Amino acid sequence: MVAKMGKRTPTKTFKHQRRHHHRKKSPAKTASAATIISSINKSLHTCKRRLARIFSKLVRITTPSRCKTKGYKILRSQDKDSNSNGEDQLLVPQVLFFGNEHLLPPLISPDKKTIFLDLDETLIHSKPDPPPERFDFIVRPRIDGEVLNFYVLKRPGVDAFLDAISKKYEVVVFTAGLKEYASLVLNRLDRDGVISHRLYRDSCKQIDGKFVKDLSEMGRNLKQVVIVDDNPNAYIFQPENAIPVKPFTGDPSDIELWKLVNFFEACDCFVDMRDAVKAFDLGERYEKLEEM
Repeated sequence: MVAKMGKRTPTKTFKHQRRHHHRKKSPAKTASAATIISSINKSLHTCKRRLARIFSKLVRITTPSRCKTKGYKILRSQDKDSNSNGEDQLLVPQVLFFGNEHLLPPLISPDKKTIFLDLDETLIHSKPDPPPERFDFIVRPRIDGEVLNFYVLKRPGVDAFLDAISKKYEVVVFTAGLKEYASLVLNRLDRDGVISHRLYRDSCKQIDGKFVKDLSEMGRNLKQVVIVDDNPNAYIFQPENAIPVKPFTGDPSDIELWKLVNFFEACDCFVDMRDAVKAFDLGERYEKLEEM
């Protein structure tokens, strides 16, 4: 009687053998992979050093004061051949690592002074519907899904004022107005592109319901900064840098900007613009005394 032969179960399945086979790596391949990884790491390290040196040179060109390193991080090279005399220190913008902490990019010319200008009631006057008797142009921003009409009247002398100060100063318009509205006004006002930068309400600080313009966050030396604004609440953090102007509401005989042109053209003798502001304030008081 022939005994029934049962199926022999293999000790290892074919699938298992394949999996086990793939886990084995030849020494040559392992060594080759290690060499490639080592080469990649070395290349990345070399690139990092080169980028650090490039940005170090750029920072020294664009930073207003080389002695102050706010907004920058000192990196030390870990190379064995680095010198011990300080040459291994690399100055790299913090923006590469921590995000930009200033609202404006660095100045191309560190010695150039900056004028921050308010928009509404300083450079222009605008109002919504109904249209006034006099206006220079209309802007139609979409705010909260609704298109609104704003009728804009330029302050007398504003075009000549912007053209004159832009030849010697960096001009920044800093407004508490919404970007949707103010950007359209500036597109019409600045046809020649003399305004270097624009800052809107989202760049202001809200203190007790008031929009404050903090000049310390601009990345500019406060000795080289002036703000022109009709609203004293806007410059409560740096009143010594502020030139107040009368609010413009449509007076065709207004001469505020013409006075400012003469003032800024005569500011070359001041190293610290805060001293210039004091001189301007004294001149204004003297004129008022003469008028009395």
